[in-house]
Amino acid sequence: MKITPSHLVAILRCQDATARLWADPLNNACALYQIDTPLRLAAFLAQVGHESARLSRVVENLSYSATALQRTWSSLFDAKTAAEYAHQPERIANVAYNGRLGNTAPGDGWKYRGRGLIQITGKTNYTLYGGLMGLDLVNTPSLLESPKNAAISAACFWHTNGLNALADLGDIQSIGSIINTGRRGRTPNGAAERQALYQVALKVLAE
Repeated sequence: MKITPSHLVAILRCQDATARLWADPLNNACALYQIDTPLRLAAFLAQVGHESARLSRVVENLSYSATALQRTWSSLFDAKTAAEYAHQPERIANVAYNGRLGNTAPGDGWKYRGRGLIQITGKTNYTLYGGLMGLDLVNTPSLLESPKNAAISAACFWHTNGLNALADLGDIQSIGSIINTGRRGRTPNGAAERQALYQVALKVLAE
């Protein structure tokens, strides 16, 4: 099954120009990893739509307010430090991500912040997915920002984490949890939007 620009406009409420930009990269990526049935495509588009702010963002937005910092990383930012770091994306990334996800050098948190339609984050993951995609993402992280590579990295993540099987079961909660938190059993950020987009996608793709 092919995704058309009109599908993307109807499901994600994006602009026609955005839909035309992304239709081919998404189709090519999905074809590589058998994301090719209405159930799989609906699940994939719902998750990608949420993660990328409906195809408008391929780099993680780390411009958090003080309140959002405390809510998202309560163990790292108390009221004082949250106020100090608010709306400073590079500083936030280097506190939130340095020392984990394979980030060991100063500045790795910012360098390897989330990129792609399903945000690949951390040097370990840049190394893994770069190897799978045949790209040097470690030395050139911005390669994940092109529509082609942003879409392929998302589909590759999907495949690597066995998400087609969950999509076949309609288990959107588990898919969102794996993407957003790294494992099943948690409530992902944006759970309501992920579910709503999924329902719309099922309807649109069935027409």
